[in-house]
Amino acid sequence: MTLESLRNNIDALDDQLLTLLNQRMELVRQVGELKRSSNTVIYRPEREKQILDRLNEQNNGLLNRPAIEAIFLEIFAVSRNLELPERVAYLGPEGSFTHQAAESRFGAMSAYMALPTIRSVFESVETGRVRFGVVPIENNQEGVVNEAIDLLLEKDLRIAAEAQIPVHFTFATKAENLADITHIYSKDIAFRQCSKFLNDTFDGLKAELVPVESTSKAAKLAAQQTHAAALCSHIAAKLFDVPVLFDNIEDSDLNRTRFLILAKDFVNQPSGHDKTTLIARLPNTESPGVLAEFLQEFNARNINLTKIESRPLRDGATFRYWFLLECEGHASDPDLQDILNHHAAEVKLLGSYVRGA
Repeated sequence: MTLESLRNNIDALDDQLLTLLNQRMELVRQVGELKRSSNTVIYRPEREKQILDRLNEQNNGLLNRPAIEAIFLEIFAVSRNLELPERVAYLGPEGSFTHQAAESRFGAMSAYMALPTIRSVFESVETGRVRFGVVPIENNQEGVVNEAIDLLLEKDLRIAAEAQIPVHFTFATKAENLADITHIYSKDIAFRQCSKFLNDTFDGLKAELVPVESTSKAAKLAAQQTHAAALCSHIAAKLFDVPVLFDNIEDSDLNRTRFLILAKDFVNQPSGHDKTTLIARLPNTESPGVLAEFLQEFNARNINLTKIESRPLRDGATFRYWFLLECEGHASDPDLQDILNHHAAEVKLLGSYVRGA
């Protein structure tokens, strides 16, 4: 078979794909009309997981699960925009890793609002200016984002979903030679996470490391200066049109950040692979055994606790704490429902949602 005939076959398949996608979108449009008439939520992470699981199980071709997810998550995002366009806020600036996380769930076509602080994202969701907000909650190398955790207590929002993305840094520059680079811009944490690359690559060279407030700002500065470079996300390099010289320059390829997708009055149906996040304000935590007895209730019901964080209650001059807990399972599961009912006055349910990969 010749190259031309292979290309003709590909073109024919692309034509079929386009026809099938338009048929799918017509059904999506009809679903959107039904949802609008009943005021039903458009974004359904548990339904999307069911589709991905089904496709993965019946797949017998060259596509692996990450490839299937990448293709269909974008199809889902386009579908949601046909059903009902919804605005999404994220911790900016544009081109940040949070922007990347938002696009991984809501696609490139959604209406996005980049906001300067985590608090402003929470407040934009709280006041209804946006339908969803995306904020970082923890990094597996650096730990939790305390501001985001504290705002989960302060604000009355729900967790609709989570997104876990690998953090890959690129080295972007308009300079043709490394020796010509005089300044390298990035966020301080990026310098730490790419220290081996910097030490190996610029040993003996005189490039100055210049910390800035974000990796997006770094890319913007590198775009404006011919002898500068940036450690930034791939999306930021693309956004500001800075050529990528090196990809994946982080010290650890296991570096991942977890993001929460926030909404008001949002409830997921069980997917069979869920996580539940709770806030516990237990009385008399200064007394021995109060926290231990509470945690024992999860153990007694064979509920796996995956996370517990303590935060200061900030109640007068005392040293008292509240706790953020995460466990496997859905809030509607009978065993977990028992705990929630038993501690209704002390426990706040933030949401049950599909566990991120």
